[in-house]
Amino acid sequence: MVSGRTVLVTGGARGIGKGIAQAFLEAGERVVIADLGGGEDWNYALGSSAQMAEAVADLSPLGEVDAVPLDVTDAEACSAAVAFTRERFGGIDVLVNNAGVVDSGPVESFPVESWDRIFDVNVKGIYLMTQAALPALRESNDAAVVNTASVAGKRGSRNMSAYCASKFAVVGFTQSLAQEFAPDGIRVNALCPGIVGTAMWHDHLMANQGEEAFETRMAELIPLGRPQTAADMGQAAVYLASARNVSGIALAVAGGLEMH
Repeated sequence: MVSGRTVLVTGGARGIGKGIAQAFLEAGERVVIADLGGGEDWNYALGSSAQMAEAVADLSPLGEVDAVPLDVTDAEACSAAVAFTRERFGGIDVLVNNAGVVDSGPVESFPVESWDRIFDVNVKGIYLMTQAALPALRESNDAAVVNTASVAGKRGSRNMSAYCASKFAVVGFTQSLAQEFAPDGIRVNALCPGIVGTAMWHDHLMANQGEEAFETRMAELIPLGRPQTAADMGQAAVYLASARNVSGIALAVAGGLEMH
């Protein structure tokens, strides 16, 4: 069904975010991609203004799409992204809080700076963006929030304490918002990706092992025999943002890797 809603996707320049943006465009929605402008230092390359421009060029044939620079840890930047979206398309109906970072290592030696950065982006960023977008969402008659959590937000893993803890927090925050926003008719759900072959995996978690090793490992690990894709996440995000009586769930899209 084509509804012509406006969707703001954070972390939308590449990977899962770009797949989500594409799925909403294919569903007839308008999309604003929000991502970093570049220059941020992390243990793998983060989004950039060049990638945002490339994403807009790639996705423009599918519908109305634009982009805005955003650091989700900056409250003023979140407000500016919301203002840009409202000015560009007249409002916001769906907020997809997808921006996130990962680091790994034993808690015994895990740097406090990395812990703080993970929570700033993965948790505080969702709080700031949701707070900034809430007035616009309240004006919509078909509003939804989709927060990208992870299967790591349902089950802890060795050497992933900071990331898992942040994603558990996203699931809890999602459940709280679903109850808090229900009187406004705003549905809030979490998307829990399994293993998607993004920079997070190829450049950090399985760095220097190559595509073939990644595919082989995923075939062994995942019951359905393949890694998840950005398109899989887009399909699920559109569902979560469109189902009129679904709120407060954490939907695993993981090929059977995580079952609940």
